[in-house]
Amino acid sequence: MSAAPAVTVRVPAKVNAQLAVGGLRPDGFHDLANVFLAVGLYDEVTAAPADELTLTVSGPDAAQVPLDRGNLAARAAEALAARHGVEPDVRLHIAKDIPVAGGMAGGSADAAGALLACDALWGTGASRAELLGICAELGSDVPFSLVGGAALGRGRGERLTPLDVGGTFHWVFAVADGGLSTPAVYRECDRLREVSGGGATTADVPDPEPSAALLDALAAGDTDALAAALTAGGSSNDLQAAAVSLRPSLADTLAAGTGAGALAAVVSGSGPTCAFLARDAASAAALATALTASGTCRSARPATAPAAGATILPAERGVTAH
Repeated sequence: MSAAPAVTVRVPAKVNAQLAVGGLRPDGFHDLANVFLAVGLYDEVTAAPADELTLTVSGPDAAQVPLDRGNLAARAAEALAARHGVEPDVRLHIAKDIPVAGGMAGGSADAAGALLACDALWGTGASRAELLGICAELGSDVPFSLVGGAALGRGRGERLTPLDVGGTFHWVFAVADGGLSTPAVYRECDRLREVSGGGATTADVPDPEPSAALLDALAAGDTDALAAALTAGGSSNDLQAAAVSLRPSLADTLAAGTGAGALAAVVSGSGPTCAFLARDAASAAALATALTASGTCRSARPATAPAAGATILPAERGVTAH
């Protein structure tokens, strides 16, 4: 193995075009049919040689990101080092642009970015399969953050099947003040299912399946068909009701986006970021302006999908580790 100069990896956020949630399993997890789209909002993770594992963060909400060994990026570096018998001596710097605790897999993105950066820095030569295996151990969304593009996630979301996308889709993401705990949102989903009288376990809830109409819309690059699929049955996200239950103000954000011309509105993943489908770039820009002015969100960001997965940047593009 040979140490390289600092390596910077750019890694995308994600939106769940569909999140079908099965019943509560005995192990506490839920089976998912999770249609991931990588979107063009990015964090950059830089790995540089160091005497020990250290972590720094810059950018919006940097103060909310843990800097200890519990951070997924640090855990990714330790997992790769352990597999290859090296010390995890690396300085990781995360330049944040993905909302923190926003349902857009920012922490998972940072883990995937750190894994790819450390592999290049240390010259460990890990195969794609090995990297994906480590990603799956780290968290359900981490494998997709490495792969990017579009994919159907099964199991807890970690078993990926690539999906065809026939065009570019324009989205606007409304960022809320504060985050939502993903485990808390799943617990609320289970609670709402129980109080509805339907039950919350795998014996009560049908196995999750992707929407054929939604997959067809993605493959065709058909914005109108995707909008229809996103809103069929109320929402394509089974966690949306739980997120709104825990954060009622999200209903105002969703209504503001729809009122401003969004073709569809959905809570992204476990929230609290809300995602709005727009017809084109101009519509997305106008929608972002209207949402920001509405006072129902902290900020609104346009972005396109699909986007590439974790990518090593040329040295001159890299962010300098602090």
